[in-house]
Amino acid sequence: MHGRIRHGWKLGLERFTELCRRLGSPQNEYKIIHITGTKGKGSTTAMAAAILAECGYRTGAYFSPYVYDVRERVQINGVPISKEDFARLITEIKPHLDLLDETDFGAVTEFELKTALGFLHFAQQKAEVVCLEVGIGGRLDATNIVSPSVCVITNIGLDHTQILGDTHAKIAFEKAGILKPGVPSFTAVRHPDAFAVIKERAAQVGSPLTRILREGTFPDEKGAVRWRIAEGDPHTANLTVTTLHAEYAEIPVNLIGDYQRENAACAIASAESVIGDQIPLSALRTALEKLTLPGRLEVYRKPNEVLLVLDGAHNGMAAEALSLPLASLREKHGIKGVRLVVGMLNGHDATEVITPIVAGVRKAYVCAPGWKRAQSAEELAEVVKRFVPQTEIYATVKEAVTSALQEAEPHEMVLVTGSFYTVGEVPEPLRNEEAHEN
Repeated sequence: MHGRIRHGWKLGLERFTELCRRLGSPQNEYKIIHITGTKGKGSTTAMAAAILAECGYRTGAYFSPYVYDVRERVQINGVPISKEDFARLITEIKPHLDLLDETDFGAVTEFELKTALGFLHFAQQKAEVVCLEVGIGGRLDATNIVSPSVCVITNIGLDHTQILGDTHAKIAFEKAGILKPGVPSFTAVRHPDAFAVIKERAAQVGSPLTRILREGTFPDEKGAVRWRIAEGDPHTANLTVTTLHAEYAEIPVNLIGDYQRENAACAIASAESVIGDQIPLSALRTALEKLTLPGRLEVYRKPNEVLLVLDGAHNGMAAEALSLPLASLREKHGIKGVRLVVGMLNGHDATEVITPIVAGVRKAYVCAPGWKRAQSAEELAEVVKRFVPQTEIYATVKEAVTSALQEAEPHEMVLVTGSFYTVGEVPEPLRNEEAHEN
């Protein structure tokens, strides 16, 4: 699989359609919720899958990217694919790759191989529903060969602009490419230019479109799914969602962040659409109250009241959203200063990521994750130094995190962010579950 990284990322559907045809079109064996967006698509995928599994459906979930283990990408009822099944399916697919490599379709990419593996696993494991996260964009993403039962577009911001376009409208056009004729769709997009494009595309293809809106916003929008949160800390508060079928009141959401309440509303609406009826409230509460997700505001309490916080915020939109629950955590735990460990991939604006999260940072530890598209630590450090004068470069993520924890004073926070690939290289002993906060 890793040997296919050299083939890069190729947008387009023809090659992957042919690969899946040769594998027996496994993606047609189950219902699919197809989920895209700039921020929140992974969390929405996980929450929708957890809800459906708790409702008794055998539910697959496909994530992009993974954080700690590549097997996270492909799950059934929250359990990653086994090492044995992973190896067996790669072996099963390999002859088809070798044959396709010699055709005009060209070499299958690493992402396409992982996606095919997921499709096959879900079919062989008799999944009833699969929550499928888009890799990049939507219109030309390999996952877009599916015939979904529901489509979801979470919020949209400026990211991957060199591939998807440099305006909200252009990016929305690519995301809206997943909408299909007659298939219900939901969106939490707020930017007016982006929403106008999605609305137009939905009308063109005949996809019934419903907005996911916070209560009190866009009061003239009829038929929207509305959500609100209880009083108190907005990043940990219970959630109430009102759909056409029901009002789901006071739902505990384990994932931290007010934006995770919006993602939960997207998940509830899409799961309800698949079920075709009201979701049992007990199943909904159980699913969201116990859900954890790698790389999304993971909080670990270390010695001397030092907090280790891991979040894969990799673009400006994600960093802006992260800044608010970070401020809440700092207040809650009496944090006196922050040590920032940051590593990013090329294609993302470092200034937009650093600006929202720089408050209280005393020192930055800049590194590069071991990934082909990693931005050099030297280049990233030049940006970080504009915000944090005390900035040092480290050869690896492990060295950066270890140094930050060693230098952290009592009641400080060590924040690791900038990319899921950076978070994924935090050594496992530092992520011990006994110290997990949520």
